[in-house]
This record gives sequence, structure tokens and C-alpha cells, in this order.
Amino acid sequence: MLDSPPPPPRRAFTPSRLSPAPIPSPAAAILHRPIRSTTPPTPLVSFLHTPPPLPPDSLFPNPTKLPPNSPATSPMQLLLLLLAAAALARATDDPFLSGAPANHSYNIDCGGATDYISVFGRQWLADKYFSAGGDAGMVAEPHRFPQPQERTLRFFPPSSAGKSSCYSLPLPRGRYYLRLFSVYDNYDSKLRTPSFDVSAAATLVLSFRSPWPEPASRYGAYSDLIFPSATSPTSDICFYSLSTDAPVVASIEVAPVHPLAYDGATTGAELILVNYGRLTCGNNLFGPGFTNDSDAFSRVWQSDIDFRNNELNYDAITAGGRKIFGSNQPPNYFPTKLYTSAITTGGDESNEIEYLMPVDTRMSYMVWLHFAEIDAGIGSPGQRVFDVMLAGRNVTRIDIFKQVGGFTAFKWTYIVENLTSSTMSVKLVPVVGRPILCGLENYAMVPLETRTMPNQVAAMKALKDSLKIPARMGWNGDPCAPRTWDAWEGVTCLRKDKGLVITQLDLASQGLKGYITDEISHLTDLISLNLSYNSMTGNLPLGLGQPSLATLDISSNQFTGSIPGTIGSSKLQTALLNNNQLDGQVPERLYSIGVHGGVIDLSGNKGLCGVPTLPACALFWEKGGLNKTGKIALGASLGFVLIVTLIVVYILCIRRGPYDYDFEFPQDLTSISAISAKRNRYQRAKSVMLAEMEAHGPDGYYTNGVTH
Repeated sequence: MLDSPPPPPRRAFTPSRLSPAPIPSPAAAILHRPIRSTTPPTPLVSFLHTPPPLPPDSLFPNPTKLPPNSPATSPMQLLLLLLAAAALARATDDPFLSGAPANHSYNIDCGGATDYISVFGRQWLADKYFSAGGDAGMVAEPHRFPQPQERTLRFFPPSSAGKSSCYSLPLPRGRYYLRLFSVYDNYDSKLRTPSFDVSAAATLVLSFRSPWPEPASRYGAYSDLIFPSATSPTSDICFYSLSTDAPVVASIEVAPVHPLAYDGATTGAELILVNYGRLTCGNNLFGPGFTNDSDAFSRVWQSDIDFRNNELNYDAITAGGRKIFGSNQPPNYFPTKLYTSAITTGGDESNEIEYLMPVDTRMSYMVWLHFAEIDAGIGSPGQRVFDVMLAGRNVTRIDIFKQVGGFTAFKWTYIVENLTSSTMSVKLVPVVGRPILCGLENYAMVPLETRTMPNQVAAMKALKDSLKIPARMGWNGDPCAPRTWDAWEGVTCLRKDKGLVITQLDLASQGLKGYITDEISHLTDLISLNLSYNSMTGNLPLGLGQPSLATLDISSNQFTGSIPGTIGSSKLQTALLNNNQLDGQVPERLYSIGVHGGVIDLSGNKGLCGVPTLPACALFWEKGGLNKTGKIALGASLGFVLIVTLIVVYILCIRRGPYDYDFEFPQDLTSISAISAKRNRYQRAKSVMLAEMEAHGPDGYYTNGVTH
């Protein structure tokens, strides 16, 4: 590997936020530091195989293994042991390990041209799944970045990619961990870092504002979050340009997360957790992509040094190689390494542990604290007791050994609301002995924004393809969300009870050369459609007659065929279909718009007929060929001739009279009996005919025995 330069200053990357957007900045994004590895990489954590169940004493220590002063096992501990054993017996049925979402992990090297496996054993994909209009680039000083995925990048100039550009990842419904690496390093030689926003699940989650802090601009920064994928078959990670700035991203990592992780059963699926600090106490940064340590969700745990109150004294302690029980268990799968180190207070026993976490006062935060009694000198409840204070409020008292015993992982969580300061204090205050802490997580709780109705999203994406929308218009992601940003260019949306809906499409004079797909029928709230002055072709679909439509302008295109009878609802007040190549009968309900005071223009279509101001429609012939009525009449005539022909054939060739005889040779020509039977039938028939002829006179016939 290349020699690594000296690491940048130890500080968190906190891009500023454009007020008043209520979106948190990634205050605790992991600052990139070059990492060198002298050990061979280990395989990635496999999500496809369930680890074998551990014995019950692997969750809670056996009494015989406790320090000498520990008490005998209590009935409560026995109950906990039984519950743990039952939980482990069901481990093989864990939906995170056995479900389909576990197969959907992506590590995308944005701007990269080839797949590869990193020094830490991670499979990286060449750049893919991005929207059109962007371009690949490379940092100005690639030797500063030891890992390949940190050297290349993709940027999206608004002039070619539009205001919105996305990566559309094939993800089934579920919860996912997302990590982004953003870097500038003067890749475009403009000496100006860009300003842009990032969304996941159609919700703004990150904001980057120029100028970036120098370490972040030069070395890059990581940001991560946990989000639900509520749409299928793809989920969009989108970048929104401010002014003429081009959003830039160097790598995207996505990994599945257990659906019940981080109190998912209580908080629900309509929530994004943005990382404002995921710390390991008394240890160095570790996690997939940075070290050979594993984490089931691909989380990276940052050193806590940058967040401590440095006016206090701290001591670090370790488990000394002792086994930690109760870690890496569903649904959170907190890694074992997190609980092998901790910090406690130094100096006087009355000293406190305090972390100062940056926050946005408009948000609520989910705080997770991680403990393990890894001091062999603590062998009974009551030897280490401390209070937890969050934002100045005493919220709980903790005795780790009383809760789970020694050398066992213990997790505690709390939701902090109504903050009044941009820094949240997390403090452990001693009651008995010294407090201890293994790890800390702080997540901003971002509710999902209202999204466009799924059937209308599908319709708009179908229109994007059929109309051949150019990349510069930025039709990517959700058509209407996030609401902080404008909807797709030319699109107007309205919020209703079940979600956002499209009410107007104004795409006049955009140089469109496609056609109108019938999927437009799913835009059931569309009030106005303007596609005038383009070069669109094809027939008008039946789905164009939405009952909600009040204004329709498709003038000055090259549409052909007849006008569907569905166009002309009671709400339609303006219908401009002039200067196309339409033909055939004008539907009466469409023409009635003008009769009832609306505006209708059908001029410039030489083939239209059947209403006042237009020629009468020929009975069977128009434009040098049969019209629809003529084709129907011709088909009916041919059908009649065919039926008559079949009847004649039946009478002449199939139906037989009473004296028709079958002279066909028998199947077996060598059979004498068959020939004799044939001859006998013939003789009998002949005799009957002769008898009838003799009974008649030369000119008469018998009736009741009287000759006439």
C-alpha cells in the first residue's frame, strides 16, 4: 500500500445547514483518516448463515465462574437464564438472518470502473445504479487516500443532471444502514467546496454547505444513518444541487438491518436514525472497511476522544481477554469488541464522566449507552452504582452487576426531547464507586416525509421513459418529495390524506420526442396537462381521459390516429388539440365543451370530421382508404359470404338423400364376407326400387289404392 500521510486534526465533520431547513447535519460524521493494515484481511460477516446457538451460560455467567464474593444464583437469574435459552433456541428463525433482505448489501465505488476486494475483505462494485447526467472524477491528490473507493468520485452538474440526481438501489422493503463518503480535494480545480443536500426514502437527511472544514474538504468525511426502504423494487439515495454546485459522492455502502433493531417495534418503521455520534470508549476506531473487525450491520465505531469533556480526568480499562457474554445478539447485534474496553473516572472517586454531543435543538434524539462490568474486582450488586444525566436531567440509576452480572453486555436507551442547547451533555455521576462506560450512540430521529402515492410514482416513471425526458430536467427520485425541494421540473403536487399527488404537468417546448403512455391514467388527480410545442408522436391513449382533467393542451405536435372517446369529462374546460395529424370522427362529448362555454381548438388536423366547422365524415371512405365504419362493413360482408358458402357446401356435398348409397370399398379388400355383404345390400335396394316402379302406371300413381 501507499505510505499514509500524517492524519488530519481529530475533529468531527459538521457541515453547516441552510436555515431554516429542518434537516440535521451529520454532526458526528466520521472524519477520514488514512489507515494502514499489516494483518491479512478477514472475511466479511456472512448474513446468509445463522450462527450456532450459544449455551445458556454464554449469555449470563455461571455462578461457579463468578468472583469469590459473588452471591449464589437467585430465582430471578434462573428465570433470565431460561428466557435467554428460549430466545437462543429461536435464533435460527431470526428474520434478519433467514430473510431475503440479508442478501442485499452494496458497496459502490462511485466513479470506479472495476469491481475489486479491499484490503479489509469487502467486495466493492464498479460505479452503477446512478441517474444520467453525472460524470466520474478523481481527487486531486489520490496518494492521500489509501483505499481505492476514496480516490474516485461521481459528481452531478445541474446543467446536465438537473437539480436532483439519484442512485436507485434494488432493495426490497426493510431497514438498511447507509454510509456515504464525501470528499472534495479540489477535484475540479475550482477551489470551492459544493453545497448540496442528501435524501433517503424521500426525506432530507444530510446537508453540506460551503465552505467545508479544511480537514473534511481535503481528506473527506463519512456520514451514516439507518433508514427504511418503503418502496419496491428500488430505493433512491438522492443529491440536490444548490445554485450551480455539483453534488459529489465518493462511495455508497448499504447493508440490511434487523427490522426490530434500535427499538424498531416501538418507534415504528416511519423513522430515520441519523448518526450524531457512535462511540467506542477507551478504544480506537473499528468496524468494516476500516479494520478487520466485523459488525453485523456494517457499523463503524468512532473513538470517543473528540467528544469527552477534557476538563475531567479519565482512565481506560479492558476486559483483559475475558469472554464477554450477551453481545452480538438479535435484534441489535452490538459487536463483542465494543464491550471489551471502557472508560472510568481518574483521580478522585467523586469525578464524573461527561460527553458533549452536538445536536440540533429542533430534533429529538435516541441515546444508547453500552455497559459491561469488566472489572474483576466488582463481584456483587451495589459495588458500582451511578446516575445517568442527559441534558441536565437525571433519568436513571444503574447498577450493572445487579442487572446482568459480570462480564456481560448491558444496553440502555432513552429518547431526549425539547433540547435548548446545541450541545447535549451525557453525564455519569457516581453514587457508589466509579462510573464506567463502554460505548455511546446518539441518533437524530427524523420522521419520514410524506411521499408521492406509489401508483403515481410508477406512472411518472413510465412517463419519463415514454416522453424521453432529458437528463437536464432531473426527473429522479420521488416526483414530489422531499417537500423542502421543488417537485420535478414541470410538475405540481398537492398533499392529500394518503400522500402527495400530481395535479399539473407543464412540459411545453421541452423538445420531447416520445409518446404518451397509457400509464398516465394512474394520475387520477391530474387537473392540467400541457405538452404543446414538442415533437411527440403516436396515438392518444385511452387513459388520457381522466375525470379530474380541466385543461388539456397537446397542440403543435405530431400525434396521429383518432381522438379517444374517453376525452371530454364534465370538468374539461379547455381542449387544445390543434396542429397535429389526428383523423376520424370527433367525439361528441369532446365537441360539447365549446357548446357549453369552454375552449376547444381542433384546427390543423386535416383528417378530423363529423362536427360543425369540420367536413362530414364519409360513410365508408376517408383519406384515400376505408375508414373504421368501412372496415367493419367489409368484415361483415366477408363473414356473410363465408357463411353462405359453407351452407351450400353442406347441402351439396355433405347432406345425403334417402337413396344415396355408399359404394366405397371395404377396409379389408381381401375379405369375402365384406364383399358379399356389400352385394346383398345393393341387391335388396335394387329390388325395392323395381317393386315401386312396377306398382305405378305409365302416367299415374297410387293413392289409397286408387289409380289416377
